[in-house]
Amino acid sequence: MSGAADPVPLATGIGSFPGDHQRDHDEALRLVIGELAEGGDGHGIPFVPEVPGRGAPAQMTGRTLGLLAAADLWDADLQPEGWRLTGTSGAPPIDQRRARSLLGQDLDGWEERIDGYAGPVKTQLAGPWTLAATVERPRGDKVLADHGARRDLAQALAAAAAEHVADLRRRTPGADRIVVQIDEPGLPAVLAAQVPTASGFGKHRVVHPPEADQAMRWVCEAIAAAGAEPWLHCCAPGAPIELVRGAGAQGVAVDLDLVDAAGHDALAQALEDGAVVALGVVPTTGEVPGERAVLERVRRWLDLTGLDPVDHLDRVVLTPACGLAGSSGAHARRAIQVALGATRALLDASHQ
Repeated sequence: MSGAADPVPLATGIGSFPGDHQRDHDEALRLVIGELAEGGDGHGIPFVPEVPGRGAPAQMTGRTLGLLAAADLWDADLQPEGWRLTGTSGAPPIDQRRARSLLGQDLDGWEERIDGYAGPVKTQLAGPWTLAATVERPRGDKVLADHGARRDLAQALAAAAAEHVADLRRRTPGADRIVVQIDEPGLPAVLAAQVPTASGFGKHRVVHPPEADQAMRWVCEAIAAAGAEPWLHCCAPGAPIELVRGAGAQGVAVDLDLVDAAGHDALAQALEDGAVVALGVVPTTGEVPGERAVLERVRRWLDLTGLDPVDHLDRVVLTPACGLAGSSGAHARRAIQVALGATRALLDASHQ
């Protein structure tokens, strides 16, 4: 965003939408393109929507494992306990093939509807530590239990992320900027040794910051080398903002309600250092506030940082607090519209 002739705040969504059928994804795609691309007036970042209600292959972990299959890196199958790595046989199991096929179908729809658009776009994938905390090894228990396995998985994810960027660029030739949102809801639990073992009677050992940094760095560097911007999204309390910024994340996306005092300081520092800060300020459930209420909340936060809003508008992004899979269709639409409207109001207020 830096260097733009007329810097403006932007709006986007985190990724997920309600529904349990392909037609719900089609509707989510119409909403995203219609509101953020066609109706965004330069304030929107359209993104590849997710509808996890379609089943495990459409959920965050399944979609990312589908990317690994597309890159011929790791095979995984779906067990009653969740996803399990099976090796690199070159013939992905049926559930992983389904995840890859579903993602390809979603991207086909994206390519058709985004045709003619010029501007920034965003996609999402699960981060290395959330994958390690949710996917099992071939011999059982989470990848998190095995230092070598979690290293290999992070490196495979880095390679798959780079291929995904190339695919999205091919499908969106008018994109002047590609953002890859790395979803890490499990990272705070990994760092705090709060991930249960397979037995449920214990917790996995703590992962220390240097190792956490290295895995994130592999993924961020691969995304950046592919010509895209890595953003880290964490909607859990205790998001390690300084750690992920040090690992190369060029943007940080958080639920503002879950940020503590140290987190506010880290966000302000990130903004001052030139990073993007995506503020989750529109509730994902309950009543959607008006644009004016969201604007005032953002202005209060900017006042709290002590930074001059005018100097940082081009690095402020407004979003719903997290994904919208648990909301209604009407709520999801309104949440995106309010985030977008609040960015326009923020720009207007900055010129007064």
